[in-house]
Amino acid sequence: MRTIRLIITALLLSAATFSVAGQSTLYKFDAGAGLGMSGYLGDANRSSLLKHPGFEGELSFRYLPNVRWAFRGVLSALSLSGSTADMDNVLPSSGAETYDFKSTVYDLGARVEFNFLNYGIGETYKRLRRWSPYLTVGVGVSLSSSGGETSVAPNLPMGMGIKFKISQRVNLAAEFTMTKVFGDKVDGPVLNDLNMIKTAFYKDTDWYSRLTIGISYEFGERCETCHYVD
Repeated sequence: MRTIRLIITALLLSAATFSVAGQSTLYKFDAGAGLGMSGYLGDANRSSLLKHPGFEGELSFRYLPNVRWAFRGVLSALSLSGSTADMDNVLPSSGAETYDFKSTVYDLGARVEFNFLNYGIGETYKRLRRWSPYLTVGVGVSLSSSGGETSVAPNLPMGMGIKFKISQRVNLAAEFTMTKVFGDKVDGPVLNDLNMIKTAFYKDTDWYSRLTIGISYEFGERCETCHYVD
């Protein structure tokens, strides 16, 4: 009889442990930071983002309405550089044989993210997944400083990434983003359409990329069992 009671007690404790482990707590907000590599495409580099890699750092804040969508604010700083030394179809407006530039860009933007899977840890009936690929798009403003001149222009970031939950609140993410700048002074005040010919949307003005590894922490527990909106 004592053996049966011990078995029943052990089973109940195991069930309770499994139940607690299976519970998921969802949160409304997420704050994080990331570091990575930046790249430039424009008048001083038309071929490869890896020619003149730079440094990128960012801070982000998300509002998480559900497991599929997120609304995100991002503040990032990145360094860009380029050179016309390996280009033979340019007419430098400065009259020099080559043009080199270094630029510091501050980017403030708002984005929306869509997770392909129900992102989270917990109940299987919700089909939550510990990882998910995602797409992101938004709008922003670029403040660039190069050659002693500062310029401001709107931008359009577009990207994709993958998220992974290290724990209930801690997330790890890898993201690649291309940003279209609606201005032509990210690469400095001297360089402005070396060919002197307006071409396609993807060639006019400047682009920059970001490959970022980030970590974030969720907070602000969201009520899941109540029948009202808090």
